[in-house]
Amino acid sequence: MGNAVDSVLLNDWYALAKVDELQPGTVVHRQLLDRDIVLWRGEDGSIHAWADRCPHRSVQLSGGQVVQNTLICPYHGMVYNAQGRCIKVPSAPNYVPPPQAQVLTYAVQEQYGLVFVCLGKPANDIPVFPEWEDDRYLKVLSGPHYCHTGGYRAIENFLDVAHFPFLHREILGDPALPVIEDYEVTIAANGVHFDNVRVWQPDPMGTGQGAYVTYRYSALRPLTAYLQKGNPAGECLAILYCVTPVSEEECTGWMWVAVNFMGPDQAEAALAFQDKIFAQDLGNLESHNPKRLPLNPKAEFHVPCDRGSLAYRQWLKQLGITYGVIS
Repeated sequence: MGNAVDSVLLNDWYALAKVDELQPGTVVHRQLLDRDIVLWRGEDGSIHAWADRCPHRSVQLSGGQVVQNTLICPYHGMVYNAQGRCIKVPSAPNYVPPPQAQVLTYAVQEQYGLVFVCLGKPANDIPVFPEWEDDRYLKVLSGPHYCHTGGYRAIENFLDVAHFPFLHREILGDPALPVIEDYEVTIAANGVHFDNVRVWQPDPMGTGQGAYVTYRYSALRPLTAYLQKGNPAGECLAILYCVTPVSEEECTGWMWVAVNFMGPDQAEAALAFQDKIFAQDLGNLESHNPKRLPLNPKAEFHVPCDRGSLAYRQWLKQLGITYGVIS
């Protein structure tokens, strides 16, 4: 079944596919928290998330096919109903499958155009993306982006603005203006929040003019984060970043970007921009050694603007996270 996983992670939601990928009759394989998962959509439109293992001879069900609202194993043709129960054995038509002829099933729901899965008992709803229902915002999905590094490294990078002048020079920052002033950090019941994070950007809102912009960041869950940046004119960009832990040292990122200063005809440009930013981050993220995030504050040295990432690490430790970290 893979490595031991903390309950706080098992009971959370993770994006595994785009809703549009799962047309009726579709079967796909995914990995989550070192588990093999099969996602399939029945002919009635319902989506199912199961352990990708036939309980008969332990082959992957993702090699099978959907017939009406059942999933058929590719090995011996065992038929499983929507509840994961074996209801037919082709080699023995009169055989009644025993109780163990049951696939392990998981909670699944659609939100933000994505299919989210929880391997345990959901402790919370999927985090709210405030701009999702606001028609003033253009929304584009960047991802999925696979990255060979731990998911917490990806979240910490998302929460960090001090790298902007260097990894994203002339786009999100300027090496000549690298100073990050002090900002507010709060650890609360609903996550870790950074307020009044200011950074100089050459063209923050696509006007061609450089300016200081102010960010607000939140780590809403161990592997879900949100940012919002704006200016006095009311222009705003917001991002919901959902990181799916494939394993302790691999992750896949899904990034919904919402902007209120671009129209539908600029959706392609907005997506290309965000994909470019991630491409600049990718090599750096995969160069981390170790790939797991160290929670011991003495494992790496820290500078004043790292207060946010230190709070994030402290919060993970408070939550009892052991999977994918170095204590």
